[in-house]
Amino acid sequence: MKTIKKNKLLRQLKKGARDGVFPGAVLLVAKRAKVLLFEAIGYRICFPERLPMEKDTIFDMASLTKPLATTLGIMKLVDRGQLSLDQPLIDILGISLPDDKRFLTPRLLLSHTSGLPDWRPYYLILKRSESENRKKIVREWILNEPLMYQPGCGCLYSDLGFMVLEWIIEHTSGMSMPQFLKENIYGPLLLKHTSFSGASPIKKDKKKLFAATELCPWRKMVLQGEVHDDNAFTIGGYSGHAGLFSTAEEVYSLANMLREHYLGLRQDFFKPELVKLFFQKQTMLGGCTRTLGWDTPSSRNSRSGRYFSKKSVGHLGYTGTSIWIDFKRDVIVILLTNRVHLTRENWGIKRFRPFIHNKIMETVCFLK
Repeated sequence: MKTIKKNKLLRQLKKGARDGVFPGAVLLVAKRAKVLLFEAIGYRICFPERLPMEKDTIFDMASLTKPLATTLGIMKLVDRGQLSLDQPLIDILGISLPDDKRFLTPRLLLSHTSGLPDWRPYYLILKRSESENRKKIVREWILNEPLMYQPGCGCLYSDLGFMVLEWIIEHTSGMSMPQFLKENIYGPLLLKHTSFSGASPIKKDKKKLFAATELCPWRKMVLQGEVHDDNAFTIGGYSGHAGLFSTAEEVYSLANMLREHYLGLRQDFFKPELVKLFFQKQTMLGGCTRTLGWDTPSSRNSRSGRYFSKKSVGHLGYTGTSIWIDFKRDVIVILLTNRVHLTRENWGIKRFRPFIHNKIMETVCFLK
């Protein structure tokens, strides 16, 4: 990318920081596996001290945990033949289940068409329970939640569904989700900074490597290296919906690995046809426009902007993170911000995301 075009994009990114959209950001843009732009601007923490954002700053991925952790875990189990996308939950877990949950499947859970509610403030009650029992308690609560609609007949983005998917990974593999992913995905890819909050303690001197998130009103501290999501924190620091931490460069490694499998350039982690299957819209399920574990650009007012093709997948994270992969234009865009620092009551990112994505695609998608 020519320096003048790179500078224009950086000016827009810096303007976002000046306008208070986020304290800092890391942007990585690649086309045809060539990184065209990789820059950090602003601050990774503003209080109680100011520290600059770095390219290797570690971010709370928030809901990017869904595609970059939980979905990858399910993909690996399906690829190995240990799990089927349409296998009923009663057969997978082998326990007594409420009648309306017995025939939920990984496909329904991954595509957010299971009928489970979107979110529940479980943490408010769990704070009074013994920590070692909390995940078990939450799973029982989820199983007893009334369904919002008949499975497969609607689409509602659901954290609860991905909490069940973590359970499936754990039960089927015989490992915790962090251990399973480290052994099968993150370790073989040589990712050093991709890990889960709560899975192992963070040394005090390492906390400064993390982008800060909220000044949490009930934890009474600025969160840095500790998961922002309240439910995930309360049940051990991570779950299937949140708790992954990573850097822009390592998110790109994961995205490019999937890209190469999708394009048939490699098959060491997954069968290429399985990756293509996971990236297909599940339109047969209640008119769903999601794929298995990923979102696609909306036809109107998409957070990805107006240039990503129909052959694109992506995902957003509440803390200000996002990733989009366009297989037709062969472009990957990773934008990591700490927009909830110091408070989550900052929604400028909603306008900024499509704006910056449009500027990026206008700059790179027609390059020779």
